[in-house]
Amino acid sequence: MYDMPSANRVWGEFLKTKGFKRYQMPDMCPDCYTIKDFCRHNPTGTFILGTGEHVVCVINGDYYDSWDSGNEIPIYYFQRR
Repeated sequence: MYDMPSANRVWGEFLKTKGFKRYQMPDMCPDCYTIKDFCRHNPTGTFILGTGEHVVCVINGDYYDSWDSGNEIPIYYFQRR
């Protein structure tokens, strides 16, 4: 793909090959729906959330990150089918 592995389009395509599908976050409250909120509303499943500048993994309602990103605002997510 002639880009860095950390580029959104590269890892996004990789996730698609692993059975993930990309979705946009609803625009009902774009500045107040946090990663913590997403986890509460999605207690089962595997998701990759994108904030535009950061990526977070959510598995069965728990988020996994190198820092506490629970108050970040997701703008899209990938869900494993």
